[in-house]
Amino acid sequence: MFPVMSSESYHEPIELLSEDTKNTHRAIVSLKEELEAIDWYQQRAEACTDGELRSVLIHNKNEEVEHAMMTLEWLRRTNPVFGANIDTYLKSSGPITEVEKQTTSGAGAGSGGEAGTPSTSLGIGSLKGTK
Repeated sequence: MFPVMSSESYHEPIELLSEDTKNTHRAIVSLKEELEAIDWYQQRAEACTDGELRSVLIHNKNEEVEHAMMTLEWLRRTNPVFGANIDTYLKSSGPITEVEKQTTSGAGAGSGGEAGTPSTSLGIGSLKGTK
């Protein structure tokens, strides 16, 4: 018998899990499956030697992107931590790895003054350079 993958089962007894946790699990598993399908269709389309079939495969891939984004939007709407992080990172500009630093330092959009935006700042400004 093959082992069950983590995305196919719960890690804790199901009777101990809330409906919110079970629904979030369903969404995360679905999102992972959609992302995997996107990858598969992309690879198939790129390797395909028939132009018409390639067009069909690209169309299918784009449908999977739509499904993934719908699921991600559900997670944003129902989970405040997902929502805050999506609001911080999506449509941000500059180096992605710098967005959190900008957010927590009070620079740019999402400086902690907006509802649901993560911030580690206490709102008292920087103490750098003071003695």
